[in-house]
Amino acid sequence: MAQTPTFAGHPNRKRRRASLLIPLLVTALTATGLGFASKEVVPVVQALSLCRAGDASTVIPKDGVLLGVNLDWDSETLSEHRGNLGHDPAVVVQFSDIPYDDQTWAHTTNAVTQVRATGGVLLLTLEPHGGLETMSEEVIAKLATDLRAINDQGTTVVVRFAHEMNGSWYSWGQQPLRYVEVFRKVAAAIHAGAPGTSMMWAPNYGGGYPFTGGQFAARPGTADFAALDTDHDGTLTMADDTYAPYYPGDDAVDWVGVSLYHWGNQRPWGNNDISEPGKFLAMLTGTYSGTAGDDSPVPDFYQVYGVDHGKPVAIPETAAIFTPARAGASELDVKQAWWRQVFSDETHQKYPQLKMINWFEWKKYEIEINDDVDWRSAGSPAIRDAFSQDLPDWLRYGEDLEACR
Repeated sequence: MAQTPTFAGHPNRKRRRASLLIPLLVTALTATGLGFASKEVVPVVQALSLCRAGDASTVIPKDGVLLGVNLDWDSETLSEHRGNLGHDPAVVVQFSDIPYDDQTWAHTTNAVTQVRATGGVLLLTLEPHGGLETMSEEVIAKLATDLRAINDQGTTVVVRFAHEMNGSWYSWGQQPLRYVEVFRKVAAAIHAGAPGTSMMWAPNYGGGYPFTGGQFAARPGTADFAALDTDHDGTLTMADDTYAPYYPGDDAVDWVGVSLYHWGNQRPWGNNDISEPGKFLAMLTGTYSGTAGDDSPVPDFYQVYGVDHGKPVAIPETAAIFTPARAGASELDVKQAWWRQVFSDETHQKYPQLKMINWFEWKKYEIEINDDVDWRSAGSPAIRDAFSQDLPDWLRYGEDLEACR
């Protein structure tokens, strides 16, 4: 049984883009080489020191974990987030369609301007909603060129390309043969043309695999279905490896990531439940079996891809669900129980390949539960203060990075 709502391993978000927050800075990007907006306004960027991002691997901490944020840009700027938590996030999550036009890419360069001022890393999630067939050689070449322009202005980028590809809800989902081919092409172009950018491979957490009933579920009789049937029994079940058929290869992958959310302890999802002890690490290591179901067939993501493949591991998004309109445990009890698992001493001491954790800082309607959810760690002074006080000293922030060389 899935630990998360059917078809979605993450909150179903209509993502707001960083489009209206700092128009003068976006306009000024042309003057410094990014070249995606009007040339009429040139100030402000001069206040930022100009340098070039070094090799993307330099942002991987030798010790400690990068703490980042997936921010609702319409509700909070990065400077406001720093004011809330006392630190600049080391990583900032941004989403973009691909292929993209200049207007769409301007949302990304807008985010870059804020990230650049903090010294942090941009985790750019690229979503080919038109399908993998839209990823032509021209589209890939343009992406590498545009990322090089961002790197040349001092911002390191991690590209999370076509995430949750093992799910059945995205147009690029459950197509392992074509997915691996396209991922490798994107990685080759980026590695050759934008050395300040790295590639993240990020499947959906495997609880509930193969996520039957989705629009893009693999169909019996196809080559993709055969590739996904890893136990060769003619069907797709949780006994099949939910990750391995989609892995593009060590030479193409720089980071591996899996988002882990607490959606509640059992169906119906979305209730205000305190997470079971050890749930976060059990999900990361494929050992979860509890009130939400038996996910023990899920592979040990950390061991296989962090240790055996030697890749830095990221939690690109995490949070615990709190639904204000529902009864149950208090907001503080729900969220604190989860973040204390995420940031536990055990997490740091036993899982040294874990190098990035990003909090999902949104309050929004979630279609999976038909209700409004507050995922935030800093949505109120009481939650913010408790979160800040519980952050361990092994976390690394924007001010700790030397991403710009």
